[in-house]
Amino acid sequence: MRVNKKKVNFSSKKVDSSSKNVNFSSGLMSVLASLICIAVGLLVGLLILYCINAEQAIDGFTRIVKGGFFMMPKGLGSVLAQTAPLIMTGLSVAFAFKTGLFNIGAAGQYTLGALGALYFALVLHAPWWVCLLAAMLFGAVWGAIPGLFKAYFNVNEVITAIMFNWIGLYAVNEIIYKGVIGSMYDLKTTKTFTVRGVSPQSVIPDLGLNGIFKTKSTTIAIFIAIIIAIIMYIVINKTTFGYELKACGHNKDAAKYAGINDKKNIVLSMTIAGALSGIGAGLYYLSGVAEWNPQVSTALPTMGFNGIPVALLALSNPIGVIFAALFVSHITVGGGYLPTKYFQPEIADVIIAVIIYLCAFVMLFKGFVMNLIASKKKDASDANAGTVSKTDANGKGKGADA
Repeated sequence: MRVNKKKVNFSSKKVDSSSKNVNFSSGLMSVLASLICIAVGLLVGLLILYCINAEQAIDGFTRIVKGGFFMMPKGLGSVLAQTAPLIMTGLSVAFAFKTGLFNIGAAGQYTLGALGALYFALVLHAPWWVCLLAAMLFGAVWGAIPGLFKAYFNVNEVITAIMFNWIGLYAVNEIIYKGVIGSMYDLKTTKTFTVRGVSPQSVIPDLGLNGIFKTKSTTIAIFIAIIIAIIMYIVINKTTFGYELKACGHNKDAAKYAGINDKKNIVLSMTIAGALSGIGAGLYYLSGVAEWNPQVSTALPTMGFNGIPVALLALSNPIGVIFAALFVSHITVGGGYLPTKYFQPEIADVIIAVIIYLCAFVMLFKGFVMNLIASKKKDASDANAGTVSKTDANGKGKGADA
């Protein structure tokens, strides 16, 4: 009986090691597929620059590729300031993806998060961490509403989230402009008051980063975002709660049959996704990157929608979201350095859009790369088998001669 136990343990170890190898190779293929999408997107961007102005195309493309490194150290500080909220909106979309939901309402949740952060900062003069918690709460409430409609009325979350994007935008603009809950609007600048000027204790500390990067908005927000991304990775992959969420995403009926409360998990998933978007808005506005402009009432925050390409590019992996957000911010900042005499900064958005489109074919690229590697391995094994058979034949021939 002892021998049988050892055999079982040995076989289980082999299965575990083989599954780890499969997961590692699958992850590597996913990274390669995403890199192919990025490379093709950059090439399309270069082609567009050539079509607009062939003489300045290389210079413009160099500025985009260099991104924040084009104007060091200020440019790199801008990239980090833009990356922090983008990580959060990317996590918001990615977390919902994991549970089979498409959180297209990240922009609306981001908007409500901005209201919560600015209200607690400009009106209540609360400490920065309290303002950040308020942003999280406001975003969570706005994210829970589409989740409730999806769970209990089977209303598609995309439709509900899009409607609440615009409801949230117009409501927030009206509240800030009219001063419904307190004075936050500056008539001179037609934007909200600066957090740094009205409530310095509400600004996220920079710990010397502004001095290093010669900016006024590079704070510890980037580290907060990275820590949250790591926590989300652990929650999704290492906890029972994360397993239940993924089970609902893979097959809701099977999860329900297994005793998992699918309705509760749908509501919780959208609530957490909304909270992540709200934190993103808090990190952005409490760092002093910009002020809210209620006059721009026809445009949703691009930071919310940019979370979608980040999540797609990262294949909904929370750790991958960090690098995807860094790349998108890098390209966006680089587009801002394009000479406006020849090009528009929106060319960077075109490159990102192409990458988004190609992300839909990530699985196709992944399959292509895996098939290519498999064919090479097969050719190598066939060549080795042929060599072995030849040596065996030679050995037998020599033995017969002897």
